Amino acid sequence: MGTTDEETDRAPALGDAAARPAVDAFAERLFTATLGAIEVLAVHVGDRLGWYRALAETGPLTSTALAERTGTHERYVREWLEQQAASGILAAEDPAAGPALAADPADAARERRYALPAAHAEVLTDGSSLAYSAPLARFVGAVGPQLPHLLEAYRTGGGVSWEQMGEDAREAQADVNRPWFERELGPVLAGVPDVHDVLSRPGARVVDVGCGFGWSTLALARAYPGAVVHGIDVDGPSVAAARAAAADAGLADRVTFHQGDAAELAVAAPSDPFDAAFAFECVHDMPRPVAVLDAVRRAVRDDGVVVVVDEAVADEFSAPARAVDQIMYGYSLFVCLPDGMSSRPSAGTGTVMRPATLRRYALEAGFAGIEVLPVEDFSLLRFYRLTR
Repeated sequence: MGTTDEETDRAPALGDAAARPAVDAFAERLFTATLGAIEVLAVHVGDRLGWYRALAETGPLTSTALAERTGTHERYVREWLEQQAASGILAAEDPAAGPALAADPADAARERRYALPAAHAEVLTDGSSLAYSAPLARFVGAVGPQLPHLLEAYRTGGGVSWEQMGEDAREAQADVNRPWFERELGPVLAGVPDVHDVLSRPGARVVDVGCGFGWSTLALARAYPGAVVHGIDVDGPSVAAARAAAADAGLADRVTFHQGDAAELAVAAPSDPFDAAFAFECVHDMPRPVAVLDAVRRAVRDDGVVVVVDEAVADEFSAPARAVDQIMYGYSLFVCLPDGMSSRPSAGTGTVMRPATLRRYALEAGFAGIEVLPVEDFSLLRFYRLTR
């Protein structure tokens, strides 16, 4: 039976009607995601300008009082406060009604006080809390100025380095992990006998590869007071920050930071091998991960330990994926993969480094394999031991 021209003309319309719920649902998803993106950018503003900290320290404030306390402009402060209250992050306290306020709505807006709930204050301002999440907004803020460079990298195969990403990215990476290192790393390692026993050796020598701001390095030194710990990183500003942190902590006599390529571990006292080596959340960033792991293997005693801590992504790709894989793909697109690709030659690993990829790197570097250590609920990270 043939199809008339009228029926052919109607077919797309009927198909569109059947698909409309899916179209509307996806449009709603993007609208909701846009609200979320705006909320994250507004959190970045409040974090960087000190508005959250001022509210946490003093209690409810008007826009005028918050502007005066932070040296910012009242009109922008007022708009941000209203947006934060509209989003449910702040609580608004309307002023008592009066003739003067009724005459000018702007006067009433300036007299309204805003409070930061205690639970929200911990998440946004308490850098020692495991719930501290303001650095996540800093990551997003760091990406914005780099979007033209990222687009060019995507076209050409180039990259955008950590140095180019700037202070927001550096500090976000350091601050989001700091409470986990300071509060949880020592107890976690104490619960893994094979690692703990090595670190407990008198005068144990430890190297922290890709140490960043040094919070993991200092945590190792605090947990094992008999150890001498070296941190190494390619990023100069990060090494400078780590040295300052070691001095402030009174640990500069046992903790030394070096700027250099971890593939050349001779920088960190080559004549005396290390008892233990750690690489926290950095192997996936390395343009030459096999060379670095090979250098680590050669720098550590045969009876020592090598531990790589990286993202706890799924063993295999799936779609849709778990939330942890989704966010790691986000970091990879905008931070880690462009950084890894900024130096040539590059393995181009990206943040979503699955166990099979790390196993391949370890084997190519001369290790016998990898094993997952019994560490659970440590941020979004997985602990691997590289075996000989």
